[in-house]
Amino acid sequence: MWNRRELLQRSAALSGLASLGLGRPAWAQLNGNAVIVSGFPAGGMGDNVARPVAERLRGRYATSLMVEARTGAGGRIAVEYVKRAAPDGLTILQIPSSPMTLYPHTYKKLNYDPLTDFAPVCSTVTYAFSFTAGPGLPAEIKTVADYVAWARANPKLATYGIPAAGSALHFAGMLLQKAAGIEMTSVAYRGGAPLLNDLLGGQVPVSFNVVGEVMPHVRSGKLRSLAITSAQRSPFLPEVPTLIEQGYKNIAVQEWLGWFLPARTPADVVLRLNTLVGEALQVPDFVAALATYGLQPIHQSPQEFAQMVKADYEKWGPIVRSTGFTAED
Repeated sequence: MWNRRELLQRSAALSGLASLGLGRPAWAQLNGNAVIVSGFPAGGMGDNVARPVAERLRGRYATSLMVEARTGAGGRIAVEYVKRAAPDGLTILQIPSSPMTLYPHTYKKLNYDPLTDFAPVCSTVTYAFSFTAGPGLPAEIKTVADYVAWARANPKLATYGIPAAGSALHFAGMLLQKAAGIEMTSVAYRGGAPLLNDLLGGQVPVSFNVVGEVMPHVRSGKLRSLAITSAQRSPFLPEVPTLIEQGYKNIAVQEWLGWFLPARTPADVVLRLNTLVGEALQVPDFVAALATYGLQPIHQSPQEFAQMVKADYEKWGPIVRSTGFTAED
């Protein structure tokens, strides 16, 4: 469902053109202080992308470029803030895909329209999820089939942790529950860090996590990944099969991190920011650093990114309706 192979190929082609200096106009930097607004706390995944890119864009895109966290409401506060900003290119939204493609189908009312209130700039990285077992699950359970058999025999114990209710990881769990025909009870945490602590401590037997969060613990043997949720195996845990490979043909969920500007931002400003971000995503040291967090660079033109946003928005609609889930403010 979220196959990025073609987009990654196109990204590589665009990056190659940029590295050769083809098709790039001569731009003067914006006058003023630009800010990248993130919807999540400092020190998390977003910071691992935004701050290194800001360093490379400072003095090239605008006079200065800072990162500011406006947290709360699952990222919606940051989205609403940037929607209201002047369309001068100085206020940039960095946000995961869910607030732009999933939330419109789970919340009865949003104070923004992701398809009309913003100018899509580009995606920066994509990341998969892991269906992960900890010491709270019997050690002999190695596959999803093993887990399903155990859950059928132990329905009261079949709880799974998620970093937030209504997140894409939550829907991965609901889709698995429905496809396998088993009863599973979700346990929502306030973020990935407390969830990971309880998974490692055995308080919750399994969970859905961003691959980068559990990768070191899977490699060390403290945790075991039963499946990857993306359409293809993760290059960071290549030995772990996908849910599709294990018989769940319609479950393929992953997310991206994207940059947006307010609607009506001039097209040349959008293109300029897109080009500079694309160049930053080619730097070998930065790509290597992203890999340590389980993040894959992905860069497209603004038009291609807009198409991806719309396609993911449309794909989430029937999925949400099939679960009957409604988010609560």
